Amino acid sequence: MKVCCIASLDEAELASSLGAYAIGLVSAMPSGPGPIADELIAEIAAAAPMHLQKFLLTSRLDADEIAQQVMRAGTNTVQIVDAAASGSHARLRDLIPHVQLVQVIHVTGEGSIREAESIAAEVDAILLDSGNPTAKIKELGGTGRTHDWAVSRAIVQAVGIPVYLAGGLRAENVAEAVDVVRPFGVDVCSGVRTNGALDAEKLAAFAAAIPR
Repeated sequence: MKVCCIASLDEAELASSLGAYAIGLVSAMPSGPGPIADELIAEIAAAAPMHLQKFLLTSRLDADEIAQQVMRAGTNTVQIVDAAASGSHARLRDLIPHVQLVQVIHVTGEGSIREAESIAAEVDAILLDSGNPTAKIKELGGTGRTHDWAVSRAIVQAVGIPVYLAGGLRAENVAEAVDVVRPFGVDVCSGVRTNGALDAEKLAAFAAAIPR
């Protein structure tokens, strides 16, 4: 379980206490919930429980800028939420070899399968979400929408690396999502929040609903 949109050390500790494997720290985005200042991201990453995977979510596309942002943040994983230019992942490997690379694929149809296949060899994991990068104001996550899980299942079967499933997950549907897609992990933001704040009851219910 990855809990995204973490906005404070208290939220990070709550997520950890309820079984999170990873937390997501969202930097500046063109739209969507959860962005916090880079300085706060660094503070949370430094103080959060050591066992957590700490994901920096970035909408930047230049590899050198991403690497600099990751080094300032001090996270052990970077989640690239938009389509990076050719060669960017190889450049990131050179610049931050100790950091895990996770590429987001926004599942919009069967073309997303080919997109995932084309990038799988260059990254450590893929995260499937329900954004719309072609919208006038890009949607790069946190939409609260589900997508076609049959396509997500095909991606899991097609790539030989871990795949996280995001997009509209909540306690009521996560068991079905896992049963259909068989992902490495699930990622949740809006489905465990109330008025923008991480909700302990919703997160506990979500965690309990994930099939083991």
